[in-house]
Amino acid sequence: MSHDRPYDIVLFGATGFTGGLTAEYLARHAPAGLRWALAGRNPAKLAAVRGRLAAIDPGLAGLPLLTADVTDAGSLRPVAESTRVLATTVGPYVHHGEPLVAACAAAGTDYLDITGEPEFVDLMYVRHHAEAVRTGARLVHACGFDSIPHDLGAWYTVRQLPSDGPITVDGFVRAGGKFSAGTYHSALTAFSRTAEATRAARARRAVEPRPDGRRVRAVPGKVGRSAATGMWAVPLPTIDPQVVRRSAAARPEYGPDFRYRHFAAVKRLPTVLLAGAGMAGLVGLVKLPPTRRWLLGRLASGQGPSAAQRARSWFRVRFVGEGGGRTVRTEVSGGDPGYDETAKMLAESALCLAYDELPATCGQVTPVTAMGDALLDRLVKAGMTFRVLPAQG
Repeated sequence: MSHDRPYDIVLFGATGFTGGLTAEYLARHAPAGLRWALAGRNPAKLAAVRGRLAAIDPGLAGLPLLTADVTDAGSLRPVAESTRVLATTVGPYVHHGEPLVAACAAAGTDYLDITGEPEFVDLMYVRHHAEAVRTGARLVHACGFDSIPHDLGAWYTVRQLPSDGPITVDGFVRAGGKFSAGTYHSALTAFSRTAEATRAARARRAVEPRPDGRRVRAVPGKVGRSAATGMWAVPLPTIDPQVVRRSAAARPEYGPDFRYRHFAAVKRLPTVLLAGAGMAGLVGLVKLPPTRRWLLGRLASGQGPSAAQRARSWFRVRFVGEGGGRTVRTEVSGGDPGYDETAKMLAESALCLAYDELPATCGQVTPVTAMGDALLDRLVKAGMTFRVLPAQG
């Protein structure tokens, strides 16, 4: 591992709830000798986080603290230049994320976040992918519950099938737990910016190359009963299908013709209907500034559930893959998706980029493209489950 910079990993946003959990995960699980630091705009709050970490590992009492503000590009440049990997939990990313992406792309520094905002990811590709390719930086978005279980889960499923013919994969998501304040704010921001998101997606399509000689699609499914889950399948319009599609475009293992569909698995039809009506109403409300401000104020950034509440939370994503005359069913599962597991996934992604032998990639790439099996192996060792389910009789 190269030591040409002072730090291996810098964590930006540790004073927030999910960022604090990520810092605590690193305090408990980082290998000896990891050179890491916390960065943010408030030195007093950073010092308080460091105090919590020192209670976990007294050796962290002297953990370096770097002062920088996402509104001050000049303060971000030396932070990006000081580290090999920079991970950030500061969202909504469409408002706060670009200065860090720009700094990392210019410095040749690997960048990670936990965004689920398609507009932000598309804008960053258009504005900073080429610079990251030039400097060798890897810009890896969506390294939390959005979208690692789905991206790695589809990859794990595809690996069970022959790659010389068409492959289809359907993913079915179930979860029990609370959204983080950051996820809530990011979702409301995305709902209020549908026109901007459409323009960003169009701009990306105009410049992003297509896979040569292969077809790769993520298509919306239809509401209906799923034989694979015994539940109602509801198309889930998240960033996850886009991430899976981009991984498939980059890897020949997905076959010459790949199609992915993404669903929520719901037990009762009334739940589906009520959720759809509620979502339509929410999208309308957040487009109005007064109601958007009121909704954003319902959950303050930095808030989150207790450890006991998080211990009761869970997620499970089942996949059905078909190819070469075979059908395979797989499952990815873990604990609290919005907080504990997201912190684990971000921290292990940072460690993976810092330590592991990985494919030579650069520019904006997906978790599978950048880290693939190395990250999957790390997450299995960290307690997440990837398994092939028994064939249905």
